[in-house]
Amino acid sequence: MTLHRSDLVLVLAEITPVLRGGWIQKIHQPRPRTIIFDIRSPGQTHRLLISCELDSTRLHLTTRPHQNPPTPPPFCQYLRAHFQGARLDEIHQISNDRIVELQMTGKEGPHTIVCELTGQKVDMLVLDTERRVLRSLTNKRDLVGQPYVPSVRTVVEGFEGKPARFPGVAGSPFPVSTAIEAFYETQETGVAVDHAKINRARSLRKTLKKEQRLIEAWRGDLAKALAYKGYSRYGELLKANLGAITKGLDRITLIDYFDEHFPEVTIPLDPTKSPHSNMDEYFRKHRKYLAAERELQPRIERAEQEIRTLQQELQEIAQGTWTPPTTRPQHEQAKTRARLVAGREVSRGSDRHGPFRRFTSTDGLPIFVGRNARENDELTFGLAKSEDLWLHARGTPGSHVVVRLAKGSAPPPETLRDAATLALLYSDLKKSGKGEVIYTRRKWVKKATRQAPGAVIVTQENSLHISLDKTRLEALKNRNSQE
Repeated sequence: MTLHRSDLVLVLAEITPVLRGGWIQKIHQPRPRTIIFDIRSPGQTHRLLISCELDSTRLHLTTRPHQNPPTPPPFCQYLRAHFQGARLDEIHQISNDRIVELQMTGKEGPHTIVCELTGQKVDMLVLDTERRVLRSLTNKRDLVGQPYVPSVRTVVEGFEGKPARFPGVAGSPFPVSTAIEAFYETQETGVAVDHAKINRARSLRKTLKKEQRLIEAWRGDLAKALAYKGYSRYGELLKANLGAITKGLDRITLIDYFDEHFPEVTIPLDPTKSPHSNMDEYFRKHRKYLAAERELQPRIERAEQEIRTLQQELQEIAQGTWTPPTTRPQHEQAKTRARLVAGREVSRGSDRHGPFRRFTSTDGLPIFVGRNARENDELTFGLAKSEDLWLHARGTPGSHVVVRLAKGSAPPPETLRDAATLALLYSDLKKSGKGEVIYTRRKWVKKATRQAPGAVIVTQENSLHISLDKTRLEALKNRNSQE
């Protein structure tokens, strides 16, 4: 929706007296086709917003904050180079049309900025003193160097003759601008919500497919492991009859003492293995079954619950009852944050394929582990921030470990032990299963000069004696695999 010609008449009548003679202090481009001029007039700075976006073409003063990109786009850089510090001599409407001219005088002399806020050719053009086109917001290079000719339109009274839609907001120093800004803010919020719904639905469907594939794979692994359910009995029978087994047999028939009817059972053997090795293989496969039953079934149940949650959210989107995370009740936001920590969001899933080993601590904090000297160097002096926690096994080669911490926060005790366990695991102390791990803030770690990558000097360190805890390691690896 764009401003009518009559809307422009009202807003220009309101803002021209205060902007005329002002100085351009700063220029911003928060959106691809939106320019904001900070104009200093006696006693106050006003912000003039000019939007050439096709769905929201408009011009008015703005008071709300607008987020700018980290690097200003080329057109914004051009305007800053030529118009920052310029004086706004005049601002007026051309031929009572939806074309507005800003006449300015800067260090290079007088120039004109033409804002064509009409039709599909909406654009912002910079003209020289001879009214030749120097630059175009929409990058129409064929216009550069050509004399500017206003768009010729046939005014349709049924549209252009409509009365102004923004009579103004009472009590505001700029009532028309305030009304226009409020209207488009509401409209843009609605558009943003629609885009959020589309993006969220796409993300949910992608995550659903991923969860379903995981469940299928886990069920397949569980079905394979179920074949080993009775292998403990085979191992015990072989153990009781080791003296009767000779190497080279491919099977042996024994009495099954575990059955009250004492039937005979034929047990397949690997003829290339010794009796002890055959026995150990049956016990090993039975342990594999036990581990699969212990670990895979809970994973499947958690994934099935997650699928139900995702399907419910998709249903909310389809029914129109879904709200973006920023406007949801606090408990809903907490659920979303929990999914983020657990690695359920697609963005986190794709992030795992980058450098470094990545884990999630008991408290939900990200832990990064370098794989080699180069990664150690990149992790410590590239990714890590000054307040992050840094760990390393004392006095031995090993991985650098970094825990991401919020500024001013202390590492939770369980997170510290998780990270120290990983530092010990990925060091030369792994074989002994225990050792001392040093830890400090990243800001107290300095790169050692003229040394190999990964070599550091640590000050203000603390230490923790740690032993490899299989339960803790399993929990870390399980959280990592579920992500």
